[in-house]
Amino acid sequence: MNPPLRCLLYASILLGAAACATTESRVSSHQAAFATWPADVQEKVRAGRVGVGFTQEMVQVALGEADRKSTRTTAAGTDEVWAYFDHRPKFSFGLGLGAASGSTAYGGGVVVGDSGFRDDEVMRVIFEGGRVVAIETRK
Repeated sequence: MNPPLRCLLYASILLGAAACATTESRVSSHQAAFATWPADVQEKVRAGRVGVGFTQEMVQVALGEADRKSTRTTAAGTDEVWAYFDHRPKFSFGLGLGAASGSTAYGGGVVVGDSGFRDDEVMRVIFEGGRVVAIETRK
């Protein structure tokens, strides 16, 4: 394998590994705090789920770093909102056919990657005073 291709391959592997922290790796890096959490919380966190009453640290260990953080202000006060997106690859394809001046052309393409749209939001976790007060999921 030529050196530039080898470098690209290694860089892709490292980037993929860094981007895909597992729940277990997050538990390991927060082991001291995790050990103090109730058994039902530990079970949910290991399964990648969250619940009302969770702290921000519990949510981060269960789900990872939020894709977007924002605040929401209501008459009751200000809440922090963490949004999580679906990061599975998106696939699309297209075919085309055209004709002009007696000539015919055709083509096709396949795209693999993030569509760039933010309609892939799957969950919002709302915090009040550092604790989860609501969880919104997309149907």
